[in-house]
Amino acid sequence: MVRTRKKSMLRSIVSTQFALLALLALSTPLIAQAPAVSQLPIPTTPAPPTVTAVLYVNPNTGSDQATSGRTDAAPFRTITFAMQQANAGTVIQLAPGNYTQQSAEQFPIVMKPGVILRGDENSKGANILIQGSGATLSKTFGQQNATIRAANGSEIRGVTVTNTVTRGTGIWVEDVDCIIANSTFTNNNREGIFVTGNSNPIVADSVFTKNGGNGISITSGSRGVIRNNVFNDTGFGLAIGGNSIPRLEGNQITQNQAGIYMDGSTSPILRNNVITDSLGDGIVVLNRAFPDLGTADSLGNNTIRNNGRDTKRKPLGLDINNTTSNRLQAVGNSIDPKKIAGLINFVAGGTNTAFSDIQGHWAQQYIQALASQAIITGFPDGTFKPNDPVTRAQFATIVAKAFSPAPRNPAVNFTDVRSNFWGFGAIQTASRAGFMAGFPGGAFRPDQRIPKVQALVALSNGLQYGAGDSSLLSRFQDAASIPSWATGPIAAATQRQIVVNYPTVGQLNPNREATRAEVAAFIYQALVAQGKAQAIPSPYVVGAR
Repeated sequence: MVRTRKKSMLRSIVSTQFALLALLALSTPLIAQAPAVSQLPIPTTPAPPTVTAVLYVNPNTGSDQATSGRTDAAPFRTITFAMQQANAGTVIQLAPGNYTQQSAEQFPIVMKPGVILRGDENSKGANILIQGSGATLSKTFGQQNATIRAANGSEIRGVTVTNTVTRGTGIWVEDVDCIIANSTFTNNNREGIFVTGNSNPIVADSVFTKNGGNGISITSGSRGVIRNNVFNDTGFGLAIGGNSIPRLEGNQITQNQAGIYMDGSTSPILRNNVITDSLGDGIVVLNRAFPDLGTADSLGNNTIRNNGRDTKRKPLGLDINNTTSNRLQAVGNSIDPKKIAGLINFVAGGTNTAFSDIQGHWAQQYIQALASQAIITGFPDGTFKPNDPVTRAQFATIVAKAFSPAPRNPAVNFTDVRSNFWGFGAIQTASRAGFMAGFPGGAFRPDQRIPKVQALVALSNGLQYGAGDSSLLSRFQDAASIPSWATGPIAAATQRQIVVNYPTVGQLNPNREATRAEVAAFIYQALVAQGKAQAIPSPYVVGAR
C-alpha cells in the first residue's frame, strides 16, 4: 500500500483547460450502482453483417442521382445521399477525397442500423477526410455538435474524422452497439469519439492525435472494448466517467497532457496498455472511480511509466494519482512505485510466471524474475518459447518496460513505423533514449529479428556505458566475429557482466539472432548492474568466474 500525496495535489495533473473539458464531457447525474465487473460480459467482435449491396461515393467525380452509386465508375457524390439509399447490410465505399460541406455533405452524417461506412482501412483513412459538424440531440447531454452519429449495428472503418467547431465531437455514440475501426481522429475540438447512454461499442486499431480535449470520452452506463489504439499528443488520451465499465486493452497512450482521467463511479478494466510520457499524470482517479489494474488471476500487464515529463509543473505528475478513498489493486504491471500517490495495493507481479516450457531451462530464473515485474510476458497457452527469436520492435518494448528511460534525443519519424503501429510508442522511447537507432534511409525495420550484437550494443549505448576495455574481448573465442562498430560497447557490456552465453560461456556468436531467453538474461543483468535487481548466480555470465 502506497500513500504519498494529499488530494489537494490534484490541481497539478493537467492545465485548467483540459480539466474543464473532461469535466464537461463526463458530467452526468449519478445512477444506480454499477454491477460487479465479474458479472459483466466482455464484448467480442460480432460476426460481420451479410453484405446486400455496395454503394460507391466519390466527392470529386460523383453525382447524387438515383441511377448512380452502383459502380465505382459512376459513384454518388455524397455520403449523405448514399446513406438515404442504404439499408442494413449495405456497404458505402468511399473513394479518396475530402467529404465536407463544400462537397455538399450534410452534417451530422447519421448512420443507419447495420450499414457499413468504409474507406481505406490499410492507411487508417489517410486520404479519406470527413470534416464537418452539425447539431444532434443527445438524451443525456442535450444538443451536441458531431460529425457522424453512429447507429445500432453500424460500422465505421478506414476514415479520418475531424470536427473543428466549438465543443465538436468526431463520432457520437449513444445507446448503440457499433464498431469503429482502423480510422484516424485528429483536430477534433473536444474529442474524437463520445460514448454515452448504454452503449457497447468496439473501438479498435485507430489513431487519436491532436484533439483538443480527449481522444475518447466514455460515460453514463456504457461498456464496450477499446482495443489496440494509439492515443498521442492529445489532451487526455481517454476521459472515463459515469457508471461506465469499458475494457481497455493493448492501447498505446503516450505523450499526452494526461493518459487516462477517471471520474464518477466508473470501473474500467485495463490490460496490456502502455501509458507513458504524459506531461502530467499517467492515470488520475477521482470521486468513486475504481479501475481494475490487474489481479492475481488476471495480471494487468500495463506499462505505466515516465509520466510527469513537464518539469515546470509542481508537483510533478505521477504514474498513478489516486485521489479517492478506494484502495486500488494493481497486480502485474510495470510501474515505478515511487511515482504512485494514494491508496494502492501495488504488486509488481502475480503467480502466473511458471511457464510450462522453462522448467530446468538455463534462463528460468531470469525469465521468471522479469515476468513477475510484467517486463516480459508469455503466450496464451502458458508457454514462454525461450528459444524463439526477438524482433527489433519486441526488443524496444522490453527495453521501454524494463528501464522507462527518459528521452535524450529528438523524435525520429521512421519511414516504416507508422503512428498506428502497435510498437510505435516503445520504439520512440527506445530511440529517443539512445538505445536503438534506425538504418540508412530512415527505416527502423521493426520486424527484423535482432542479433545478439545489436541487443548488447543497444543496452550499452542506452545505459551510457561508454567504451569498455578492449582487452576484455579476449574472453570470447570468436572475438574476431564482432563487428568493428560494436567492439567498444561489447567490451563495456562485458565489463558490467551483461553478457550471458549459453551453452559455451566463451562463445559469443555475436551475429546470431538473439533468443527470448538470451534477451531476458541480458536485460536482467543490466538491471543488476544498475542496482535494481539482485544477482542470480549463473555459470554462463561472462566475467562472473
